[in-house]
Amino acid sequence: MNKTVIGLEIHAQLRTDTKAFCTCRADVFDLEPNTAICPVCTGQPGTLPVLNKKVVEFAIMAGLAMNCTINKRSVFDRKNYFYPDLPKGYQITQYFFPIAENGYLYLEDGDEKRKIRIRRIHIEEDAGKMIHQGTDSITGSSGSYVDLNRCGVPLIEIVTEPDLRSPAEARVFMELLRDTVRALGVCSGDMEKGALRCDANISIVDEAGRSSNRVEVKNINSFKFVEKALEFEQERISRTLSSGGDVVKETRSWSFSSKETISMRSKEEENDYRYFPEPDLPKLIVSDDLIKRIAGNLPELPWEKIERFIRQYSLPRYDATVLSSDGNIASYFEEVAQTTHKPKESSNWIMGELMRLMNEKELSVEEVKVNPEHFKELFELIDEGKISNKIAKDIFPFIVEGRKSPMEIVKEKGLEQIDDDRVIEDALRKAMTDNPSAVEQFRDGKEGVLGYFVGAVMKATRGKANPMKVNEIARRMLKG
Repeated sequence: MNKTVIGLEIHAQLRTDTKAFCTCRADVFDLEPNTAICPVCTGQPGTLPVLNKKVVEFAIMAGLAMNCTINKRSVFDRKNYFYPDLPKGYQITQYFFPIAENGYLYLEDGDEKRKIRIRRIHIEEDAGKMIHQGTDSITGSSGSYVDLNRCGVPLIEIVTEPDLRSPAEARVFMELLRDTVRALGVCSGDMEKGALRCDANISIVDEAGRSSNRVEVKNINSFKFVEKALEFEQERISRTLSSGGDVVKETRSWSFSSKETISMRSKEEENDYRYFPEPDLPKLIVSDDLIKRIAGNLPELPWEKIERFIRQYSLPRYDATVLSSDGNIASYFEEVAQTTHKPKESSNWIMGELMRLMNEKELSVEEVKVNPEHFKELFELIDEGKISNKIAKDIFPFIVEGRKSPMEIVKEKGLEQIDDDRVIEDALRKAMTDNPSAVEQFRDGKEGVLGYFVGAVMKATRGKANPMKVNEIARRMLKG
């Protein structure tokens, strides 16, 4: 059986106010082109870069969270290449001596816990962006524009060892990394906005132990497409090997429209970039005190929160993992659980009804109008038999919109649960009269038809009848 070998190079945009080496605004998503630039980030002659201290602190935070060794001495280098969106003709990065290295994160799959090694984390600046007319690539475009807003935006590049064994595992690792940088507050993790970008390297080792050349896949902007692009390459490389062909060592691009990878160019070697130390920046020296201060102020990390949620709230691991993937949702869950004293019910409603509506209406948890007291009132209405679970779900969108409290909505719409035996009996009599054959089937031992009569009563009462009472009365009346 073929073995898949995958390594990732992940660029995370740091959430600093200003760029890595100048005072231009760093959050440039959706800005008018070329409106957040200056002589420094556009590489004008005679300008000098000045390192943003916050970039260093954020890089150290990420390194510590990922169990890396923080190097007290690191060096900036120039990565030289020509492209229209790189006006300096080089990118400031760290190649020879990165700020952090030799770390790891654990991937959990059921009872299996496997270490994914992180080779290095280094600081670098982003390049600009090419905007092609009529297509998503330069090939076939009628013309191209250059937006230099992203030039100098601070990044950390996180490079894994080739420890990932499948496209699905690569996706899970990317999601774990996203959750980690979000928990730290150093990166928004939004792939669709370019704040988290992934280049994936994949090769296949066949049954005879022969390894294919390594292929790099670029231009992946979602967790779903990380998996899909690698699945495509996995199949393509395997087919090439099985047919006796050679896998070209190249860089390929993921096409969102055709859902396939497309050859971009032959794979560059490291010496093609002619790395050399950046002469305009001194060596970066980090003190023990700074590392200790940052280490002492790290927030609770996703895997720590998962274990606490399991322990403190008796949640299943799945619930704890979903809730912990977003710090704001995790905090919201804790407020609701502590107010209602029903952690599992709170988890079910937040992961189910609330998150579904958030996705549909494109709301953040901060924009949701349901406060913990609303959940407490909703659960009390259900427990007291005043509304059914179905009615609770029906009125929930109105609560999310912030119109009124659950009780106010129930009263306004006349949705209180019907417990009156006479109303339920009248509805059952009509259903039995309308379908006497179903009555006979029940009396002949086909108890499955009970559901027909329960459904008929619920329909007649617009879902307001107490389902337990309907079942109880239906059995009694059908038996005669």
